[in-house]
Amino acid sequence: MPLIECTLIEGYNSDTRRLVSERITDAACSAIGASPEFVIVTVKEVAQENYMRGRSQKIPAPAPIQPDEIVKQFLSSMHNRKLDDAQKWLADGAEMVFPGGKRFTALVEIVAWAKTRYQSVLKTFERVETSFNSKDATVYCHGTLQGVWLDGTNFDGIRFIDRFSIRDCKITHQQVWNDLAEARELRR
Repeated sequence: MPLIECTLIEGYNSDTRRLVSERITDAACSAIGASPEFVIVTVKEVAQENYMRGRSQKIPAPAPIQPDEIVKQFLSSMHNRKLDDAQKWLADGAEMVFPGGKRFTALVEIVAWAKTRYQSVLKTFERVETSFNSKDATVYCHGTLQGVWLDGTNFDGIRFIDRFSIRDCKITHQQVWNDLAEARELRR
């Protein structure tokens, strides 16, 4: 049963302290095989006036927006066709790869391509999962698609998986897999 103590400078909010504790628990579980209920994490806070690095006192930096929240905000902006809002989540040179190997670097290209496939689409998320490698993150989200085909008929229950690579709070790469083409073929 591991007991892990984490020391933070005072000033992080309770949500951030909880997230640090959860991530430390996950790291312990994956590294030593412990069950989460047996991992004890304590957070000790040090007053700002008692914290010094490089011969100067420090205050905590704001916690970054979490990768799964970046993905959710990006996808919401795309769904609502707020392309300027979506663009702020993309790193320079970001690439998005869609079914059939269609590669895009501009959001307007994705919207134009999508207009040849359906009138509208909405994602229902069954799960969003995040993995970390230092400050880089990979976010997977999967669930089902529903929407309206070009001929005006509805569709739903179509599987999808999106994979996002995140660096410095920006999306650097997106890969999209779904069964839209197969569902469209079954209608013919």
